[in-house]
Amino acid sequence: MTRDLRAAESFYGALFGWEFRPTRLGEEFSVAFRDGAPVAGIGALAPRLAVAVAWTPYFAVDDADLTAARIRERSATVAVGPLRFGTGRAALAADREGAVFGIWEGQVIPDWSVGRGGAPAWLELRTRNAFDAAIFYAEVLDWAGEGPDCCQVSYEDDHVVLSHRDITVARLSGGAVEAAPDPQVRPRWHVHFRVEDVDKARETALGLGGATASAVLTTPNGREIILRDPDGGLFTVAEGPGADAT
Repeated sequence: MTRDLRAAESFYGALFGWEFRPTRLGEEFSVAFRDGAPVAGIGALAPRLAVAVAWTPYFAVDDADLTAARIRERSATVAVGPLRFGTGRAALAADREGAVFGIWEGQVIPDWSVGRGGAPAWLELRTRNAFDAAIFYAEVLDWAGEGPDCCQVSYEDDHVVLSHRDITVARLSGGAVEAAPDPQVRPRWHVHFRVEDVDKARETALGLGGATASAVLTTPNGREIILRDPDGGLFTVAEGPGADAT
């Protein structure tokens, strides 16, 4: 969600080579395509809404009402919805630590999946207690269930890792878990996009009016940097050929 849809399209189009097409949701929403495949959606915020500009992951669910009830039962928040939205129903929620995410009941665009093609490489939840968060999302979204579309949950290098059909789609990273949580850890979902060259992406983003929100970080799996678009939305770019290049 952004304040200026056309400006966002110009920024991300130049940075990632995305092309944009209108949707059935009206002039204030568009879908980004790369090499003919959908990779992301961008919508314009109504000026009256005091909502932060942000990339927000939406998780597909079979029943939005049931999922919303599960969220509330676990002392988390459903901020908006579920509401009819185009071809389906959507709701915006926050987990117990305040990390914002969405749920979607309805038609899913074929081949639009994290970790595949030009779509986001993976999602990362930065929170205070990764294990508590993993239990929350598993109960709410039926992670590690018995259905064919369910995900597998594992523990790797101090991260809780969510995989779907052998592709890593999300990592949950914890901060301080003592009685006094680290105040610098602001729980949130981060969206990671693949690039061939982090340094080139950084310079391109700066030239387009963006900003850096971290130094270039070298992890055991590659290099990455957190960037901020001109409207304030945070996202991460990372080098690597696949979703496992974290």
